[in-house]
Amino acid sequence: MNTGQPDPPDPHTVLGLGRSATAAEITAAYRRAVRDCHPDAPHPDRDRLAAVIAAYRRLRDQHAQQAAEQQRRPERRPAGGCDIPVRVRPHTPPPTPDLRVGPVRHHPDPR
Repeated sequence: MNTGQPDPPDPHTVLGLGRSATAAEITAAYRRAVRDCHPDAPHPDRDRLAAVIAAYRRLRDQHAQQAAEQQRRPERRPAGGCDIPVRVRPHTPPPTPDLRVGPVRHHPDPR
């Protein structure tokens, strides 16, 4: 469906970034670009400023959407089992009374 408006430029190319840019790299490129084309700069470029701001908003929204989607979507586990927490304790035999095998000698009580 064509609305008569041209497609917005790729936000990565507007900010001079690659597709695998992290959020920190996007923010740094945005700040650098705004500093260069800000109205108080020696050679302001208002059209580029508007494009930079729009590109940053799009990328920021995409990162926010991806982060929210990761939180909404449960972590996928490989097929064939699941992690069940198990506590392992070392084996200790139960206490047994002092039993002897064989003839029992009578030892008088030394009290």
